[in-house]
Amino acid sequence: MSSTDPQGTQTAAQLIDARIIELGDWRGAMLARLRALIKQALPDVVEEWKWRGVPVWSRGGIICTDETYKNVVKMTFAKGAALDDPAKLFNSSLEGNTRRAIDFSEGETLDEPALMSLLRAAAALNASRA
Repeated sequence: MSSTDPQGTQTAAQLIDARIIELGDWRGAMLARLRALIKQALPDVVEEWKWRGVPVWSRGGIICTDETYKNVVKMTFAKGAALDDPAKLFNSSLEGNTRRAIDFSEGETLDEPALMSLLRAAAALNASRA
């Protein structure tokens, strides 16, 4: 099941909590902050754990994923190319026809209102295509 670990003993929320703790640095703090913003923007969002350890947020389809790398936390919007981005948040995966991503680096300030607007737009897009 996508919302639990392979042994089926932990929920996606528990696995995401564990990832945040495991990282133990700015990336964990950033992942926690992004998760909180996602839940604030979309209170009924579904948390999932897919592809051997990728946090995924869905509502009527995948909204975004958050992956952690050495130098960035990458928030990828599954249908980002179809979203308006007036605040110019997208700064990665710009060449594709479907996805768009935002790479967050250590110490970076979040434009929280713009990010929450983008999350809501992604959920609305999913709803319109349902």
